[in-house]
Amino acid sequence: MTSLPQARRFDWTNLGLRVASAGVLVPAALAAAWFGGWFFLVVIAMAVALLSIEWGGMSAPQAPVRISAAVTTAVLCAVFLVHFEHYWLAWGAVVLGAAAAALVARGVAERPADAAYGVIYIAPACMCIVWLRDANHSMSEQGHWWVMMLFAVTWAADIGAFAVGSTLKGPKLWPRFSPNKTWSGFVGGLLAAALVGTLMSALSVFRLNLVAAGFIGLVVGLATMAGDLWESAIKRRFGVKDSGDLIPGHGGLLDRVDGLMFAVVVMSIARLANHWGWGH
Repeated sequence: MTSLPQARRFDWTNLGLRVASAGVLVPAALAAAWFGGWFFLVVIAMAVALLSIEWGGMSAPQAPVRISAAVTTAVLCAVFLVHFEHYWLAWGAVVLGAAAAALVARGVAERPADAAYGVIYIAPACMCIVWLRDANHSMSEQGHWWVMMLFAVTWAADIGAFAVGSTLKGPKLWPRFSPNKTWSGFVGGLLAAALVGTLMSALSVFRLNLVAAGFIGLVVGLATMAGDLWESAIKRRFGVKDSGDLIPGHGGLLDRVDGLMFAVVVMSIARLANHWGWGH
């Protein structure tokens, strides 16, 4: 059996490069989320294309362009349908798009089902973040604040997990797929996410009490770390260390948004529950 490469450890020598890359990406993400509209939609469309390219490269290195094009087309159809509030059609596009991607992959990919999974993996997160930002017609005009809360909690979970895990170390969380993550970091990330979520209750736009805001932070933080671990398992399955090399010092785009992919789904559920009166 061919041994899989070891998961990439944190490289302290490129810390400056990582910080510089984050200094460009973070303001761009915040600006797109704040201003919304077509600017935000274009940014999401670009992210879809980049994520699909990385997926094609990982899952079907012998035919990456063909798979990437199929996944991009399917996900973008779903995203634009969500933008125009055709939600059921959007989910239908995901199902049909996944089936179409698998058909496209037949004969050129070792496992055509991986192409279908690329659609199923990428589409819900992209659909949810567009809904979270744009669902203002039937709800109050607070979409940008919910996306800001999403970013704040996910970043808090990542930073808290890294800071506490690096300091306390201890038993490994899931050494088979992610040898750098520890139980201390896991707990630290959850506490940081819950704290930031609680602080968000101070903003009246959310109409959240302390308990509800803290709970949202906790479950979104949990989803963030689950998404991170899930992507680590996917990379190990495909035998790659990183999803790509797009971002200097960070790897691929999927390596940076893996936690966000799960977290945005949970945050969307939280916003919907808040609209129905929960947590006031």
